Amino acid sequence: MAQRIRLFLLAGLAALALGLVPHPAAAAAKKLRFVFVSHAPNSDPWWNTVKTGIRVATEQTGVTVEYRNPPNGDIATMARLIDQAAASHPDGIISTIADYNVLKRPLTDAVRRGIPVITVNSGTPAQSQAIGALMHIGQPDYTAGLLAGERAKAAGVKSFLCVNHYITNPASVQRCEGFAKGLGVALGHQMIDSGTDPTVVENKVEAYLRANPKTEAVLTLGPLSAIPTIAALKAMHLAGHIYFGTFDLAPEVVTGIKDGVISWAIDQQPYLQGYLPVVFLANYVRYGVIPANKVILTGPGFVTKANVALVEKYAGTYR
Repeated sequence: MAQRIRLFLLAGLAALALGLVPHPAAAAAKKLRFVFVSHAPNSDPWWNTVKTGIRVATEQTGVTVEYRNPPNGDIATMARLIDQAAASHPDGIISTIADYNVLKRPLTDAVRRGIPVITVNSGTPAQSQAIGALMHIGQPDYTAGLLAGERAKAAGVKSFLCVNHYITNPASVQRCEGFAKGLGVALGHQMIDSGTDPTVVENKVEAYLRANPKTEAVLTLGPLSAIPTIAALKAMHLAGHIYFGTFDLAPEVVTGIKDGVISWAIDQQPYLQGYLPVVFLANYVRYGVIPANKVILTGPGFVTKANVALVEKYAGTYR
């Protein structure tokens, strides 16, 4: 009996040595496929920098990443995209948590299927943990808004307009709420639903400022609202004369900072939000290694006229 057990164990060791039992080397040789699902509409150029990070990571790790998003930014459509991604049995899923109440179910289902998930960009670390994700990479939107509000308050600002181009995304609302808290005022009618059409955004900003001429500051939540707001302020001869802060970078935003039209832009390093999850998933699936820190903050950082030269060259590509 002992001899049989000994022979069985030796046969098992031989099988492992011959590669008949999975081991890290076999996993490393496998061509991995990940799916990256974002909430971004096709019209949002900010995500091009995220895509740059994805592309560089795929080149360095040798994996395939399929980027999927709802063309119009609809969160219910995004939930279906996550379901479809999970049903295709990828080696990993990367997703934003644009609306936790809508996306919790499909992301949790993916984790239950045994698919490793990393959350990025929007959502909170607590929400990511509740979903069962490996980690969260991004910027805490409320905190970013709060720090921006405190910065504006120190400059003497007491009233503001928040131009929300994506009001159905709770993370966008959190940015406005944080800014109001930093100023020490309640968020009410100061937040407008601008939509994403540039002409509509410009007209709505102009209409608000004409109706509320004592407004001391404008906050935009990304290039989709920042660029038309620049046009509105120039048309009203307010450019450079009203306190103006924005989230996220774009070449036009960098120019606005250099020209003194924009006081600062909050940089959350979207390149890292595309690059890091791909690299981490590749190493996790292949070798079982991942940072012990379950939260990696990529922002907020403030870009001003004093440091804009550091990021100008790469704005819209790597910054």
